[in-house]
Amino acid sequence: MTQEKNTGAVDLSGEGIHQRPDLSYGAYLGLDQLLSAQHPRSDQHDELLFIVIHQASELWMKLSLHELRAALRQIQADDLGPALKMIARVSRIQAQLIQSWDVLATMTPADYSLIRPHLGQSSGFQSFQYRQLEFLLGNKNAGMITVHQGDPAIYAELMAAYAQPSLYDETLRLLHRRGFAIPAGLLERDWTQPHQAHPAVEAAWLAVYRDPHEHWELYDLAEKLVDLEYRFQQWRFSHMKTVERIIGFKPGTGGTGGVSYLVKALDLKFFPELFSVRTSL
Repeated sequence: MTQEKNTGAVDLSGEGIHQRPDLSYGAYLGLDQLLSAQHPRSDQHDELLFIVIHQASELWMKLSLHELRAALRQIQADDLGPALKMIARVSRIQAQLIQSWDVLATMTPADYSLIRPHLGQSSGFQSFQYRQLEFLLGNKNAGMITVHQGDPAIYAELMAAYAQPSLYDETLRLLHRRGFAIPAGLLERDWTQPHQAHPAVEAAWLAVYRDPHEHWELYDLAEKLVDLEYRFQQWRFSHMKTVERIIGFKPGTGGTGGVSYLVKALDLKFFPELFSVRTSL
């Protein structure tokens, strides 16, 4: 047996790399399917931009759901280390989603007016993954599901997510298990209703924030949730401003109020006590 001398050089030519056609880069990533999934309905240059931005956003949302569902399970199991990493990762994903609006904003009103007739009634409002994200984070609204009644499988999936505890609901249960006085009505309730701010929950978070060394895991979890909501709100704001920049105050393609609808969403809070507690510190 002979040994090759390690020169420290890196072979970038591809020669000598064991080739496995059954596990090539393209095959592993499914690039044939991925890169053939764009089907512009016009010959307008900017339609591909519009499609790619939204498809990429759906992929990022798929990963966000994967991470947040796993984080919820870790919180249920009182294993916060992995949950903290997963939630932090979603915050970084949100940064990518926020930047995607900067790319889409390179489309001018004139550019968009050429492709809008080809969009029909399709709208981001119909994104079932986005709705799952909102439900998972606690924004429960039955009216947002009706648009999906035409697809029984997706409708059933959304109804299941609608009826399950949110990430914050499980966090409140965790606070209870860690000895904080969380009212029983917040531990078992109708999960289809959004969480309403409660003074007992704010008092629990106040105790955590006043002694972070004693409650470090909970303190770290709280800050990760704050960062997650902060970036989600940035995403909402960037979405609203991009729509305003491109279509002004015209209605959206799916029948929503466009900018006016998106502005209302900025007032929604997933984790209200984590923000109100700051006033008491």
